Amino acid sequence: MTATRTEASSWVVQVQEALHCIGYAVVEDVLDPVFLAVTRDRMYQAQERIVSEIGEERLSAAGELGVLRLMMKYDPHFFAFLEIPEVLNVVDGVLSDTATLHLQNGFILPSFPTVSTPEVFQNAFHQDFPRVLSGYVASVNVMFAIDPFTRDNGATLVVPGTHQRTEMPDRTYLARNAVPVECDAGAMLIFDSTLWHAAGRNTSGRDRLAINHQFTRSFFKQQIDYVRALGDAVVLDRNPRTQQLLGWYTRVVTSLDEYYQPPDRRLYRKGQG
Repeated sequence: MTATRTEASSWVVQVQEALHCIGYAVVEDVLDPVFLAVTRDRMYQAQERIVSEIGEERLSAAGELGVLRLMMKYDPHFFAFLEIPEVLNVVDGVLSDTATLHLQNGFILPSFPTVSTPEVFQNAFHQDFPRVLSGYVASVNVMFAIDPFTRDNGATLVVPGTHQRTEMPDRTYLARNAVPVECDAGAMLIFDSTLWHAAGRNTSGRDRLAINHQFTRSFFKQQIDYVRALGDAVVLDRNPRTQQLLGWYTRVVTSLDEYYQPPDRRLYRKGQG
């Protein structure tokens, strides 16, 4: 399902309905070409810094293909994705205004000949949130196509209607019914995090870039403690809504002094943005 942004309220309703019925939706023309070009450059720069800090050997041992974690630590450009109105509209409409960022991962998916693409977790069918809670939507993914998504360059494969299921569908069914999400650069792919999906195989001869965000209800732990990872000063330099998404208002107290605070100074409260 592809939504158009003619009215802020109507396209969000379309997205909500698509998530309920088939598990995913695409919203076109969210990011402009200039922002995309900057993002593409910054992703390669972040990749260089991550490799320099962590090392190729440790990254390879993780069994991932071109995954960039904690990009905000290496370049503040990536905070901008948490301020995009369309992202906030989805988070508010599908989850709530107290939701937090579970993860932000960049993908620089390399190209391989068809027969030699490594078998890794990304290109096996999986759920990003393997907890089905009687239809309660606790997590949503918002992925941006930094490059166009095509069949040849590893467009994300989704299996419509496989969200909110307590058991894994038959693997043959997944393979036969998977649909590559083809869209232009700048589009936003939104899906229920319980939807079965996989990275496609990139045989295009060039990298395919994307950035995935997963947002969850505020009472679920983040994959990375962004407040600790980025530092108080960095988080406090952002606007209150971004602070909420990063987890500033969902921290756990570590002393009685932190516990006995007035409502406006508590570590766990509703965001102010």
